[in-house]
Amino acid sequence: MRRVEHNVMSVIEEIERLKGASISMEINKGRKKIEKYQGIIENVYPSIFTVNIGDGKNPLSYSYTEVLCGDVVISEIKEG
Repeated sequence: MRRVEHNVMSVIEEIERLKGASISMEINKGRKKIEKYQGIIENVYPSIFTVNIGDGKNPLSYSYTEVLCGDVVISEIKEG
């Protein structure tokens, strides 16, 4: 049996901690298609969060369950 190590509340807390920080994202679009972005988490809402990737378009939005399921992988970019 698989043990669940994270829940939605821990994902929300981690996203709130990263708000305003530079992040790297990998989005699984299915069929071995993975998109990679760098951006900043702009807003955190009860069901979704938004990421500004700096291309002048509207921010991208993702749900916390997408992060929990592994469809969206977020890593903080450490300023060195």
